[in-house]
Amino acid sequence: MLKHRSAFLAAAAERGFIHQCTDVAALDARLAAGRLTAYVGYDCTADSLHIGNLLSIMLLRLFQQTGNQPIVLMGGGTTRIGDPSGKDDSRRLIDDAEIAHNMAGIRKVFANFLQFGAGPGDAVMVNNADWLDELRYVPFLRDVGRHFSVNRMLTQDSVRLRLERDQPLSFLEFNYLVLQAYDFAELARRFGCELQMGGSDQWGNIIAGVELGRRSDGRALFGLTTPLVTTASGAKMGKSAQGAVWLNAERLSPFEYWQFWRNTEDGDVGRFLRLFTELPLPEIEKLERLADSEINEAKKVLATEATALAHGRAVAEAAAATAREVFEGGGTGAELPQVAVPRDALERGLPAFELFARAGLAASNSEARRLIKGGGARINDAVVTSETQPVSLADLDAQGRIKLSAGRKRHALVLPS
Repeated sequence: MLKHRSAFLAAAAERGFIHQCTDVAALDARLAAGRLTAYVGYDCTADSLHIGNLLSIMLLRLFQQTGNQPIVLMGGGTTRIGDPSGKDDSRRLIDDAEIAHNMAGIRKVFANFLQFGAGPGDAVMVNNADWLDELRYVPFLRDVGRHFSVNRMLTQDSVRLRLERDQPLSFLEFNYLVLQAYDFAELARRFGCELQMGGSDQWGNIIAGVELGRRSDGRALFGLTTPLVTTASGAKMGKSAQGAVWLNAERLSPFEYWQFWRNTEDGDVGRFLRLFTELPLPEIEKLERLADSEINEAKKVLATEATALAHGRAVAEAAAATAREVFEGGGTGAELPQVAVPRDALERGLPAFELFARAGLAASNSEARRLIKGGGARINDAVVTSETQPVSLADLDAQGRIKLSAGRKRHALVLPS
């Protein structure tokens, strides 16, 4: 393994963050010479980021911890276009009000991972709408567009794959690469930013920014990407049975977040401990050597450490305690996801399949019926024998709740409202 002089690249390589770099030797020398500024961009397509964004967030955190300055670039401007990378269809166009709402939700995520402020190493959050909204079209084409070859743009994966599949690519989307490259050049001018980081699917966009900085301003800029994270079974990491694994507690409860990490495949434990926690490497090496049933203890450590970063140590410990109570003690943990059901509906009684669907333990009524028929549904730890079994106020426990369980690992509490 290449030995790096800079603390950032040494730690990033050791923990598995690096996939590609435009010039790793030159970047290493620049980092070793003093503080560097780098950015990662995030479009505002939802009001929370998700697990798929977590690798780049952890990389920004490591970047700051090794004495450098991170910039979080919010795509208030580029979100209006939509990144075509990895997409067969055009993204839904969203209006300014929704973008502003989403941006406010995303900001909450970074407060848990980065230190913001006015100091030289403090993180900065900026919005690319601040400069993209001010562009005049013809001057932009003359000053920036002349540095881009359409021939080369057609070879970019985000464009080429869409065309090969005979999927439409709008002229609006075709401009995305140019605008992201312009972001890098503008951040270099405004903040002295010299490095863009992102996922492996952003490599072409990052290269475009590096080249634009060189051609338009004579700047030496760098690009670095993280690997695509897949599970040991080959699935794309970041999806649960219920959909995206969100980083905001409003979207996904801390207990469910903890449980996602607890359900990590055995073969992924060591790698995920390196990427998504800050445990020392010698401790990780001990944990990944655990075998058979003992590997579950390593998974609990992973779940608690990852949840502590996203939601705070106290919340993570509470989630771990709830898991112990529910899974090992047979209890009903207060931290379980909760769903409110109108009291009058429970007075009349609801069919079990409908309640499981309402609680989010099944994606639909038909899926809930299949769950019950397969013997995987329980109410207050008792197996549900009929999909139409009525559930009513009579099923409330001493704390005034009804515990629903789908399989061994998914639970929810029903509360009358």
